[in-house]
Amino acid sequence: MNIDTISPLKQSEKSVNNCSDISPRVSRIPAFDDNYIWFIHGLANLHAEQQIIIVDPGEAAPVIEAIKANDYQPQAIFITHHHADHTGGISELLKTYNIPVYGPQNETIESINFTLNEELSINMPDMGLSFDVLDVPGHTRGHIAYVGHHLLFIGDTLFAGGCGRIFEGTSEQMHHSLAKLLKLSDETMVYCAHEYTTDNLVFAQRVEPDNQQLQQRIEDTQILRNNNQSTVPSNLALEKQTNPFLRFDMASVRSAAENFAGHPLTTPAEVFKTVRYWKDTLD
Repeated sequence: MNIDTISPLKQSEKSVNNCSDISPRVSRIPAFDDNYIWFIHGLANLHAEQQIIIVDPGEAAPVIEAIKANDYQPQAIFITHHHADHTGGISELLKTYNIPVYGPQNETIESINFTLNEELSINMPDMGLSFDVLDVPGHTRGHIAYVGHHLLFIGDTLFAGGCGRIFEGTSEQMHHSLAKLLKLSDETMVYCAHEYTTDNLVFAQRVEPDNQQLQQRIEDTQILRNNNQSTVPSNLALEKQTNPFLRFDMASVRSAAENFAGHPLTTPAEVFKTVRYWKDTLD
């Protein structure tokens, strides 16, 4: 396969949402208790649907099982950050598949061939796919995301209805990372790595009890989970309407955060930091 692996981009040339009108199919592979591993398929019009990119393989067994059952042809592995539930399957997969592994420049992850930052993109012409890289630190110091074709593979930075804990970075970094995501197209589909939506929306309702879109989302989520269906991916437009961690500019979220903090908050970054701390006190 001809892979134009990494292309440097001038910042002025970089598309914040590198999307085409044709979206590839994405398959969901459940792992552990609540993880999702993603397969990005090549475009059907190129007869490349059997070719796949594996995103954040925390364990190898379910990946290999799905590949063999469907005669898929792995072409690459994309890694968002170093946590074991996103990287634990890499070494075992490489024993079977001789494929490149892409991951964050600012984290040490064994077996990565190509390190990435926001000035780079990945082009896979035989699959018809192209992804920009976003630096989204906060959850970890070097966390990255992959965006293209109206798809966002965001790891643990953004969840459906929530966001990741701040383990290594700072709240300022996480706020900046999430603000970056707000610039993406509303049509972007958010592929996060965990099924945390129900718990996230319980907290979101604490923050915005009068948010009607949020109430509808809670009802829709309950129906999905009652039928053992996934709530991921989610639509970025819906996240902007209902996810308190993306709504730090909203008066309703600022008011709730100020009530929790007991004092005025003067910047969106302060609002975000307070809301994240509020959620941490409940987990």
